[in-house]
Amino acid sequence: MKYCLRSLASFQGSAKSQYNKTEQRSETSGSKTWRLYLTSVVQDNYSQVRQVLLITLFLNLFVVGLKATVGIMTGSLSLQADAIHSITDSANNILGLIANSLSSPKPNRYHPYGRQKYEGVATLGIVAFLGIACFEILQGTIQRIYYGGQEVRVSGAQIWILLIVLGVNIFVAFYERRVGKRLNSPILVADAYHTMSDIWVTIMVLGGLIGIWQAKQLNLPQLQWLDAILAFPVAFLVFISGWQVLRSNVPWLVDVMVIAPEAIHEIVMGVPGVLNCHDIASRGLLGRQVFIEMHLVVNSPDVESSHYITEIVEERLEERFSPVRVVIHIEPPDYQSSKISFGTEIS
Repeated sequence: MKYCLRSLASFQGSAKSQYNKTEQRSETSGSKTWRLYLTSVVQDNYSQVRQVLLITLFLNLFVVGLKATVGIMTGSLSLQADAIHSITDSANNILGLIANSLSSPKPNRYHPYGRQKYEGVATLGIVAFLGIACFEILQGTIQRIYYGGQEVRVSGAQIWILLIVLGVNIFVAFYERRVGKRLNSPILVADAYHTMSDIWVTIMVLGGLIGIWQAKQLNLPQLQWLDAILAFPVAFLVFISGWQVLRSNVPWLVDVMVIAPEAIHEIVMGVPGVLNCHDIASRGLLGRQVFIEMHLVVNSPDVESSHYITEIVEERLEERFSPVRVVIHIEPPDYQSSKISFGTEIS
């Protein structure tokens, strides 16, 4: 349930780009001129992502309200910590909604590569929220262990309320994950993983409270420590959630290689007329938007023929890695190189 907003921010979740090639022929002074141009057909799924975020935001707030209320009524530290954990969900949802209005795959004058990375920035905000939640949980647990606190009092009705909360968490996690994959939205998928961690947290807290509830019936006051003890794994799961989100988004934000240069080299060298391909670079996110650059040596007597070959290269790469934008630098035969990419040579 962790703020599907972060999902919103996700361009994967909110927007999808695909490119189609259109070929135009024209006759000029008796000679044929081939004009190939790339038209971009961008299908924005902002409204769908926004709808998902709003739904999950409402459900997250509902869950937070129930957890906080029951946590205060029972005096359960682990449940109050779980409520704080869930508060980050709502904050992430709001963050995602804001990012959704800023993130777009469409290039413009000031963002020639699009504004998809706003999504990644939003996911970093999610990580920050998770870090805060983790700190609050640990701080509260240590204080309870060293300084003690009020006795945890749980009733059967409160246990049933927490079971309802658990059901809502499960629904949100699977709903976000399914829609996130359908819309190809990394932020929605990331938020779904966050929500999954919330499910395990709630299960542990619920188990501890059931134990305390039964202990009261059996006159076993020492089981009151279950509440504080279970707060530690809650903090650990919060940390794991943040790490997973961070690990999946940082490579994309810092432009880590997204496609092995050898794979690109193999495809390009299969195009008739290509003599050599080197200095290959790629960045972006597969299935979302990939940018490829390369130097190309072709067997062509004129610019027109060279251009035609590069268009075929782009088509082949698009078929394999769409959506993709390719920049090709044509070089003369003397510029052939065995260096496929930076620090990588042809074996």
